[in-house]
Amino acid sequence: MLLRQGSIGPSVTALQRELNAVGYDISVDGDFGNETMRAVRSYQRKQGLVTDGIAGPKTRALLHGQKNERLLRQIDLVDAADRLGVELAAVMAVNEVESRGNGFHFGGPRNGVPIILFERHIMRRQLQHHGINPLPYQRAQPDIVNGSPGGYVGGHREHDRRERAGKIHTAASIESASWGLFQIMGFHWKRLGYESAENYAADMAINEANQLDAFVRFVEKDKGMHAALRRHDWADFASRYNGPNYAANDYDIKLAAAYRRHDQGVRLAA
Repeated sequence: MLLRQGSIGPSVTALQRELNAVGYDISVDGDFGNETMRAVRSYQRKQGLVTDGIAGPKTRALLHGQKNERLLRQIDLVDAADRLGVELAAVMAVNEVESRGNGFHFGGPRNGVPIILFERHIMRRQLQHHGINPLPYQRAQPDIVNGSPGGYVGGHREHDRRERAGKIHTAASIESASWGLFQIMGFHWKRLGYESAENYAADMAINEANQLDAFVRFVEKDKGMHAALRRHDWADFASRYNGPNYAANDYDIKLAAAYRRHDQGVRLAA
């Protein structure tokens, strides 16, 4: 659950008590207002977390004493903004709206592995790219090789699908999944400057900073997307990043709102 300004209820009350337990002195009233947001930002800043004022699973885990060195840090976003030549608030807005929030599965049978989504229709295409006839595999295993999208099982079980596909062709299976925080497809590996599909997958398994780096490379390679990010043209950016149906999920509106909020936060912190 994401707790942010405007949230109310028992979860906010618990958050306020947790913040007070680590040295803050805020009202425990179940209302996530300016006072709570300032405390969350302060705690995130001190801990090196992304300083967005949103208390999500990462912030709450750290408040509970669960430290994880693989998480994205504020300095990673600062470096990404510098590299792209864009405002920090713009990168923070994209991180809030376009990332999955977590780049790894924490807990369960796949603890510590990158979050992926395996695309069976891309697997069919990539098998052809590698000179392999996909039809026998499509007939035998349509959930992992198919001409149409679908077959998703969600969560950590997507790794089961990818590993089964890997028994057919390892590189094609990696290329057929989107990886990490920003879900960059594996088939971009060469274009983004990785040595191989396997190298890309290994890099995505190290930490969320590497997953952010893949996103930065992705933007750098798309001049139109890069320009849209620089000028805060959120509709153009969303259409390039999310596809032509971006408006169905209000991605441009969400990005614009997140940018305004983070721009204000960056100015207050300066």
